[in-house]
Amino acid sequence: MIDENIIAGNSKVVRNINRSMILNIIRTNEPISRAKIAKLTGLNKSTVSSIVSDLLDEEIIYEQVAVDQNVGRNPFDLYLKLGKYIIGAINIDSTKTYFAIVDIDGSVLDTSYILTNPSDPEAFIKQCLNEIEILYKKHNIDHLEGLGISVAGIVYSKKLEVHYAPNIGWEDLNLGDIVRKQWPDIKILAADNDAKCSAFAEMWFGTHKTNYSNFVFVSVGVGIGTGIVVNNKLIDGESHASGEFGHIVLYEDGEQCSCGNKGCWETYASDKATVKRYIRKKQGSISSDIDVFIDDIIKYAKEGDREAVETLTETGFYLGLGITNIIRAVDPETIILGGRIVQAWDIIYPEIIKIIEKRAFFDRKGIITILPASLVIRPSVLGAATLALKEIFDDYKITL
Repeated sequence: MIDENIIAGNSKVVRNINRSMILNIIRTNEPISRAKIAKLTGLNKSTVSSIVSDLLDEEIIYEQVAVDQNVGRNPFDLYLKLGKYIIGAINIDSTKTYFAIVDIDGSVLDTSYILTNPSDPEAFIKQCLNEIEILYKKHNIDHLEGLGISVAGIVYSKKLEVHYAPNIGWEDLNLGDIVRKQWPDIKILAADNDAKCSAFAEMWFGTHKTNYSNFVFVSVGVGIGTGIVVNNKLIDGESHASGEFGHIVLYEDGEQCSCGNKGCWETYASDKATVKRYIRKKQGSISSDIDVFIDDIIKYAKEGDREAVETLTETGFYLGLGITNIIRAVDPETIILGGRIVQAWDIIYPEIIKIIEKRAFFDRKGIITILPASLVIRPSVLGAATLALKEIFDDYKITL
């Protein structure tokens, strides 16, 4: 099948685009031969061989003889080369900030976390960079090829600016300036919203047997965010605020939200809302000195705590209400749900499906798949790394 995205024009521009196409084919299909690449792309064999030679020189790929008893001369298979292009990842959430160092194939070499302390943003970002440095030096890595940052809030990705993150308390904060002040030699720097990054990670590294070209990732944590993928493209929006379904209004005069409005979806279906509802149910039987977290409620439910089961069942109901609105607005093939709440999948999933079947499809039968996140590592962390990795694989820079 010939790829329809091959673009004619300036030969150097076309070569850069073809380079990216070939590199992505190796990433998603390794091991793969030059002949197979030529067949998949419709490029002639000499063009493929020339670009592959450049990639071998860059040490971004390597080749190995493929033993095939059915051919006279064994071909060479191409693979991504690990160990050279290492990416750092930071996920800044309202309570904890997570770190990882990731190889070019998405494999995670190491992780850590600290408590989020956003009151002095510059000092905190400097602390984050120190944590990443500890991780990569621990593995005798002398430098990072790039750094990706995901933040729970609205992020202007091109400007590397956090426009509004109500649960963190940041507004119009330029992450790029702060990072480059500490790390002026960093080659690749990328930042975006955490839910969008989670969708990106699922799209690149997800293991579900589903079509990742049209789906919505719903990230449930202190708040709720979504990443929308349509025709293999992550939707950003005119003001970078697409996917803010956490702030659709379920109840006009409902509970107060951190955004300033009332009745937002996340005030009913977020982890914070679930904990708040459980504590209300347990009034008088839980000491005010004891902190309760979503993990605790899930644990209690599995141990047979009636109020915990009721609370999570209600969360499933509210998740279903919000997901119904997403289905009506976007009409995706799949919804992927991420966050600690998926540990209670057996409780929340039946409620989500019940609401969707009742409310989402009007008078027609609709088919949609609801799945828990497939990634072992926190999706918003791997997604941060994927932002930077994309710059390596989709490098369309024009060379003159």
